[in-house]
Amino acid sequence: MSTTTAADPVPGAGTTRPTTLKRGSFVSDSVAVCTRELLLVFRDPFGLVFSLLQPLIFLGLFTPLLIGSMPGEDPGDILQWYLPGVLVMVALFGTGIVGSNLQYELMTGSYERVLASPLSRPSLIVGRSVKEMLPLVAQAALITVIAIPFGFTLYPAHAVVGLLLLGVFGIGLGALSYSLALKTRSNEWVFWAVQQSLIFPLLILSGMMLPLEDGPQWLQTASDFNPLTYIVEAERQLFNGQVGTDALWGAIAAAVTCAIGLWVGVRTVNRNTV
Repeated sequence: MSTTTAADPVPGAGTTRPTTLKRGSFVSDSVAVCTRELLLVFRDPFGLVFSLLQPLIFLGLFTPLLIGSMPGEDPGDILQWYLPGVLVMVALFGTGIVGSNLQYELMTGSYERVLASPLSRPSLIVGRSVKEMLPLVAQAALITVIAIPFGFTLYPAHAVVGLLLLGVFGIGLGALSYSLALKTRSNEWVFWAVQQSLIFPLLILSGMMLPLEDGPQWLQTASDFNPLTYIVEAERQLFNGQVGTDALWGAIAAAVTCAIGLWVGVRTVNRNTV
C-alpha cells in the first residue's frame, strides 16, 4: 500500500505536521470509482430511460420495413434477426459517447478534483469503463423483454450469455471513448469528429441494420475486419437459442476489444495526468 503526505497546520502552533493520505489497492480504487459513477446514473435515471427511445423507435418503425424483404414473413422471425443488431447498436451509441461526460468534467474542473484524491490513476479509467456494463446490460434486457409481446422468442440462458458478452464489449468501447476524450481535452470538436467518423461505418459494415450477403464483395470483405460484425453474429446466434462458432468468435472479439480498450485507457490516463 503506497501513501502520500501533505502538510497540515498544527492547532495552536506555527508549524506543520505531515498528514498521511492512504492509497488503497487498485481493485478497491476501481470499485470506488465505479460506484461513484453508478450513483451519478441513479441520480439521473431520466437520461437512462430517455436513451431507450432510439432503439425502440428503430424496432417499431424499421422492423415492418424488413417484412417481405427478408426470409420469413412473420414479424417474430424478423425480430429474432433484427433485435440482436439493435442491442449492439445500443452498445455502440451508448458507450461510444460516454467520453463526452468526461470532457464535461474536464471543462468544469471536476476531473481535476478527482485527480487530487489518492486514487490510483489506472483505476480512474478502469472503474469508469466497468461502470458502463451495468446500464448497458439493463437497457438491453429491458428492450428484449419489451419485444416479447410482439413475437420475439426468448431463450433465457442464451440471452443472459448474450447480454454478458455485450457488456464486456461495452467496457472496451467505453474505455476507448474515455481515452479519446482525454486525448482531445482541449478540442471538444475533435472528439465528436472522430467519434462520428467511426461510428457509422462500423454500424453499416457490421450488418447490424441490413444483411450484407446481397451486397458487393468489397463490402463483405470490409465487414470481415470489423469487430462489430462478430459481435452482431454472436448475438443473433445466442438470441436464437444456439451456441456455435459465431458465438465463439463474438466472445473473442468482445474480449479483445475489452482488453485493448482498457490497455489504451490506462496508458492514456497515465500519460495525461501528473
